[in-house]
Amino acid sequence: MNPDSRLKCLALALTACLGLFALTPASAAEAPATYSFGVLSQRSPVLTAEYWNPILDYVSRKTGANLALKVARTAPESNDAMEKGEYDFVYSNTIFQPKMAKADYQVILRPQDEAITGQIVTLADSPVRKLKDLEGKEVGFPSLAAFVGYAVPMDQLLHQGVHVTPVFGGNQEGIIAQLKAGKVIAAGVNNQVMRAFASRENVQYRVLWESSGFLNIPIAAHPRVPKKVVEEVRRVLDDMDRNPEGLRILEASAGIVGQKPPYGFRASSPADYRSYSDFYRTTLVKDIK
Repeated sequence: MNPDSRLKCLALALTACLGLFALTPASAAEAPATYSFGVLSQRSPVLTAEYWNPILDYVSRKTGANLALKVARTAPESNDAMEKGEYDFVYSNTIFQPKMAKADYQVILRPQDEAITGQIVTLADSPVRKLKDLEGKEVGFPSLAAFVGYAVPMDQLLHQGVHVTPVFGGNQEGIIAQLKAGKVIAAGVNNQVMRAFASRENVQYRVLWESSGFLNIPIAAHPRVPKKVVEEVRRVLDDMDRNPEGLRILEASAGIVGQKPPYGFRASSPADYRSYSDFYRTTLVKDIK
């Protein structure tokens, strides 16, 4: 990405964090409707903007409905906004938590890439070899809101009777950076975010435990969004990787975060994500935020 593009993404990221996407009364009558697109905080606002803004711009041009990126500082903050139904569209897997039922976000698309897993990892030169070695130690997690980064690995620790003191990094890359710096001896992570970060930052790590796979983070719509808009957004995103321009954008965004192919999204429904709901019904973790 060239310097001008990075500056543009930085400006858009800061705008998203400050919530300044609202139209003025004078422009509202002239411009198409704008719909907020909330993204679960995993990476920095700048990296999130660099990834999502080109995709949302493409969808906006193809549908005529402006999609405006919204990025909270931390995962708990974005989770709170989703719980209140503040976003029109969301990219998040925390919408399956029982407390989110009132917001009633409905899955419309799933990523094509591989399933995600929760991992508990340590640095390659760490003396820790198994989960029992973590007894009584500080272990890092992104936040209480992280599904595969906190709920899934913490559930495993509880099932094995391993008691740890959680330390939180705000988002996935925040806690991975603390692991890299030696501030925590191990961390609960999303396997894909961990792999991409390790590749970019040359981090050697060892996986102590890995969960079964869950479908990757979906895109969902709030019930207030007009059905016609939802269907157009679903159609354009579902077809994006089949369009030459769309595929180029997806490949460029993937390159920013180290995402592997296949790229793009496919139409989906809540039924595809039943494994999340099943997990929340049986988990031993009680402090999920």
